Amino acid sequence: MITAITKRITTINEVEQQFNLVQAADPDFFREWQENLPDLTETEKAVLGRIKGRYRYHRASGNLAEGLVNLLVLSPLLELVGFYDPPFQMQGEVAIEVSTSVATGETSEEILRGRIDFLVVSKGLWIAVLESKGTDINLDMAIPQTLAYMMANPHPENPVFGMATNGGNFFFLKLNCQGTPQYDISRTFSLFPSYNELYEVLRILKGLVTSLVNVCDN
Repeated sequence: MITAITKRITTINEVEQQFNLVQAADPDFFREWQENLPDLTETEKAVLGRIKGRYRYHRASGNLAEGLVNLLVLSPLLELVGFYDPPFQMQGEVAIEVSTSVATGETSEEILRGRIDFLVVSKGLWIAVLESKGTDINLDMAIPQTLAYMMANPHPENPVFGMATNGGNFFFLKLNCQGTPQYDISRTFSLFPSYNELYEVLRILKGLVTSLVNVCDN
């Protein structure tokens, strides 16, 4: 049986049940978004200031569609990280399939299909799954869908990271499929405080890149 991920996976309970996922209880499971983060240059801070200003200027007139969020916020942010240049390869609208066991009277295999908005790959390994939404979407709704996409990682021996955004808010996820699959989620970062929390978003992205490129090189 083949089902769209967006139809089958709509809540955290569903994604946990479908993939036997558990949220990690160890506070050290996802330290990558908090520790050993690189400093930013003044040039990077200036670019992030422009991204935030543009977002808030356009957002003040109403909700922004997903395409505009990508244009105003996500694309220039990924440019700063360096995801458009070697050794990374950006892929968009990536079709994926992942199997799950579903109880339907008797246990049967179900194939879930979906499309990842943006996938960052280096040397064949997934670096990050990036999920984008319009500003009218509550970002919490992206958690189960993003985790389901991350379960399709073809190298389950390595952790995979994800980021979801609706333009004004961001959060990061980590998934480790070794043994019992475990995940955890960072705090949410917002563009609405006077302090530009895009600084932290970029620092986390750059930190994840450094740690995972090291994995690719080993």
